[in-house]
Amino acid sequence: MAVPVVMSSALVCRYGLRACHPERSEAESKDPAELQSVVPRDSSTSLGMTEGRCQMTFRCYLSAVKNLGVWIVMALLGLTMQISFAGDYNSLVLQQIKQMPQGGRYSVSHFAKICLQRSAHFESGKFFILPSAASPSFCSGATYLVFIRTIEALRGRGELHLDYATLERLIIRDQRDGEGIWGRWNANGPGTARLFHELQLGRNFDNVDQAKPGDFMKIFWSRQVGKNEHGHSTIFLGMENRSDGQYVRYWSSNIPSGYGEKSVPRSKIAYAIFSRLQTPANLGQINNAPLVDTYLASLLRTRSSIAEAGTKCGL
Repeated sequence: MAVPVVMSSALVCRYGLRACHPERSEAESKDPAELQSVVPRDSSTSLGMTEGRCQMTFRCYLSAVKNLGVWIVMALLGLTMQISFAGDYNSLVLQQIKQMPQGGRYSVSHFAKICLQRSAHFESGKFFILPSAASPSFCSGATYLVFIRTIEALRGRGELHLDYATLERLIIRDQRDGEGIWGRWNANGPGTARLFHELQLGRNFDNVDQAKPGDFMKIFWSRQVGKNEHGHSTIFLGMENRSDGQYVRYWSSNIPSGYGEKSVPRSKIAYAIFSRLQTPANLGQINNAPLVDTYLASLLRTRSSIAEAGTKCGL
């Protein structure tokens, strides 16, 4: 049976005074003969004074606890808002897909790259995304157009403010793999995920069970990364259960028909990295990033691995 411990008010008050007045408690701990500058207390009032100070100390303690509670609530609200914004961005990505044309044809020709540049026209500080339904297209160009459309939609709603220098870095030119924003997005390997990790644009992960419609998804059809890789830049739309197993549904520019949705058996995907747009304001960090991502630039000529790709993307 536990024995209750009763502390005297004098002992409690001594700790209370030590908390509120360390210089007084330090003096009182010395030899009384040395404390000639300390005024003796009146025994008739000292108890009331110390009890009053204890009450003040207790009120200070309660105030500190309340303040801590406020900070915890604010932190939780901030986390909730961040999660909700991430969901809103996924929904916005899906809205932009609906504004994209259907069909055309898949091509990685020089003409297809010229058509892509024309589709993302930048004028007076604004992007006009106007791809033609009949124009040839390729996967990374298709997903990048949706990405820019999403950024412009956020700017149009007043939820995102980017300076002119950052907007210029979004323009599609003749950037080589790993150079600038488009060069990173278009590179072999985990281009989009690497960009998201480098600029902290959002979360990367490789568990399809955690994916939600509107996540950007880089598919690897084999375990090869870099030179000799076979990949596909897409936007995840969901999972389908069919009689012959699970299928992964996505949107992109697909072989052979160009812009549109497609479903493939989950078993055909060797690996996939998902990127969820959460903090697009961090695009401004591209102005402080190296002009060229040397890892992505090297993947045209060298082989990487799934493990290295994951590490480079913060997994």
